[in-house]
Amino acid sequence: MADRRLQVLDAAITVLGRSGMRGLTHRAVDAAAGLSAGSASNLFRSRDALLEGVADRIVERERSNWEELLAGTVPTTPAMLAEALTGAARDVAGRHRDLTLARYSILLEAANHPPLRRTLTEGGARVRAWFLNWMRLSGSTDPEREAPLIMNHFTGLVLHQLANPDPGFGPTAEITELVPRVIRPRSLEEPS
Repeated sequence: MADRRLQVLDAAITVLGRSGMRGLTHRAVDAAAGLSAGSASNLFRSRDALLEGVADRIVERERSNWEELLAGTVPTTPAMLAEALTGAARDVAGRHRDLTLARYSILLEAANHPPLRRTLTEGGARVRAWFLNWMRLSGSTDPEREAPLIMNHFTGLVLHQLANPDPGFGPTAEITELVPRVIRPRSLEEPS
């Protein structure tokens, strides 16, 4: 049963990533999962239940993807952080494109659906805590202020690539220029 549930949720993510919120139906999920009609609705009786399951699964898969992509990476300089973020941007806009598009679709839906908002906020808080730690390790003296500057730029780069795919997508120059400008080492004259 757990395998079937994951199969349905992963198919729903694919449908959502490729067809948007309007394309997400129980019938479309059944077809994408290669299951008989009614399989998705047996597991998720309503569209809201399906959306809540999808939101949980998106958070779970994204965490797993980030852990895989960045395994063993501990950025201790702004340049190392920029390199990690460049790889991550390529990954989320390339190999995991459907998942990222599904996340953006569900984020918009969460504006009018409080249970989705809670799930995504909790997942986002874990990512934020992880990224703040990376900022500190990379030399940030004010990660609470600096992290949103970098992550919002990262999100914008990815969103533009998803909306208008460029086969030569190269976020390296922008990210490697931005990160050291935002993370400035503490001056010797500044109090600690």
